[in-house]
Amino acid sequence: MPVPPSRSVSPVLCIGAVHWDSLARARRPITPDTSTPSDIIQSPGGVATNVARALVRLGVPTTLCGVVGDDMPGRSIREQLDREGLSLRLLERRGEVTGQYLALHDPDGALVAACVDDSILGKTSPEILRATLALLATEMPAPALWFADANLPPDILNAVADQAPQSRLAADAVSFAKARRLDGIMNRLQLLFANRAEAAALAGCPQSAPLAEIAANLHDRGVSEVVITDGTGLALASVGAIVREYAPKPATVRDVTGAGDALIAGTLAALARGEDLFGAVPLGLAAAHLTVQSAGAVPADLSWSVVSGKRDSDPT
Repeated sequence: MPVPPSRSVSPVLCIGAVHWDSLARARRPITPDTSTPSDIIQSPGGVATNVARALVRLGVPTTLCGVVGDDMPGRSIREQLDREGLSLRLLERRGEVTGQYLALHDPDGALVAACVDDSILGKTSPEILRATLALLATEMPAPALWFADANLPPDILNAVADQAPQSRLAADAVSFAKARRLDGIMNRLQLLFANRAEAAALAGCPQSAPLAEIAANLHDRGVSEVVITDGTGLALASVGAIVREYAPKPATVRDVTGAGDALIAGTLAALARGEDLFGAVPLGLAAAHLTVQSAGAVPADLSWSVVSGKRDSDPT
């Protein structure tokens, strides 16, 4: 993303999934047809929410926009996020159930299974959010970064792109199943975050294609900057014809939940401080490295001083 004129921290607006997460870490390998002793953590979640929570801990003024139901999870989310220092623009939908996510992890941190109920987003008309987005467009300072996740339906993503400042919109593809929701706004995205499968789907390439080729196709679709991850393999950042790869540092995995969201938050936090994309990605990788070694999607010890002191990788 274009570098702001000063080194002050630009605010970030996150728009997307607001869930109540239940994360179970089993004390022994999970087997079907029986209960497994586990440690269970409950907290706010969803891509946009995880990114927003991490950004606040990284010292970035952050606003979260999304929808919740008029139920206990919705109230719990409001109370906790308010305590954490986020500015909230959560629209309450009467009679709807707040989005919920359930994940089961083996003792080694591997994800065994996950379920999500995000039907509240599918039932939300873009008109419900449009007025809020228009108001936020007038309230957010000019250098603000906007971030949206593909949990949002395509018509709401279009409403976000209509209001976002030029060259200030980033998005996450979220999953292979949801990535194509970004099709209609590709030429209005400054920055796209995706893993190999998601990026290939959007680029129209085989998943086996080189990451640089996938990135080039994404640029042809109008995206200015791209970050593609590939599991434990090299991550790639691309700005036009310039491509750099980064080798993630090995980690002792405790919980993979939120690792991709942490990479996004760390990268956006660096961009908000004036780094260019190639300087920002190592900070994102450092945040992800810390997150996979911690329980939950947002580590308690996540901070800008910790992340900036432990850059995960320089370009290869």
